[in-house]
Amino acid sequence: MKQNYKVKPAKMPLHKLIKKHWMLFLMLLPAVIYVVIFSYVPMTGIVLAFKKYNYNGGIYFSPWSGLSNFKALMISGKLWSVTRNTILYNIVFISLGVVLEMGSAILLNEIRNKYFKKVSQSFMFLPYFISWVVAGAIVYNIFSYERGVANNVISALGGSRFDLYNTPAAWPFVLIFLKMWKQTGYGSVVYLAAITSMDQEMFEAASLDGANAWQKIRYLTIPSLVPTMMTLVLLAIGNIFRGDFGLFYQTVKSSALLEPVTDVIDTYVFRLLISTGDIGVSAAAGLYQSVLCFITIMCANALVKKANPDYALY
Repeated sequence: MKQNYKVKPAKMPLHKLIKKHWMLFLMLLPAVIYVVIFSYVPMTGIVLAFKKYNYNGGIYFSPWSGLSNFKALMISGKLWSVTRNTILYNIVFISLGVVLEMGSAILLNEIRNKYFKKVSQSFMFLPYFISWVVAGAIVYNIFSYERGVANNVISALGGSRFDLYNTPAAWPFVLIFLKMWKQTGYGSVVYLAAITSMDQEMFEAASLDGANAWQKIRYLTIPSLVPTMMTLVLLAIGNIFRGDFGLFYQTVKSSALLEPVTDVIDTYVFRLLISTGDIGVSAAAGLYQSVLCFITIMCANALVKKANPDYALY
């Protein structure tokens, strides 16, 4: 019986590998230094979550306080509500984002007039470059109760003014609309790149078989975009406990009436730090957020890997 033996390639020692490819390692060195300085060194600040910070002792020499910072965070009474808001908003952002970004990319790909296609893509991409400060100012100038354009028009037509900034129930829809308005154009670029890199021969074969545009989108384009979609969704899930600070702070401002429906973990930590100045409790909230994000991405990736290993991140 003939047996097949797999020969494992010999592993080269690290010092020989560096000597052989020293130019490549030299090119990689700036990126490694950047990541170490700005990503790994700041992680030592996690110890603040377990310390009673004072300016004399600094980060590393302040007295230890154990879990008292986490206890203060729990008894504040707002941790659950801001965590719930963060999760629910991000679930909606991710779900609608996938549909709108993929749909926009497919529609742009179907446009045959190249000039109209470029103009359309430019207008879709433009909101991404508008800061949340400017977006918040636009919303305020449109919906302000006294001087807002929309209220002035309604008043001129004989209607009664609508006080958006004193109507908490309306703000989830406002925030969702603003998020989709700002991210859809930017997010569609990745899907559009994936579409343009597809094998065009399968589309030509489908046309010869009599498939119309909708059938090609349904049976060819969308299934081919699934790996890209899964990668982007998994990356987004890794930040499901992180809110877009600019969106939730700059558009809502500091309205206590709106906090129950618009406050997320990021804005809560910022307000906590500003109001109390307790760096230890704020660090504990940040660590709580990071641990939840880590657990979520690990679980999501494990589930995806079990269902289809090709779609997993690692």
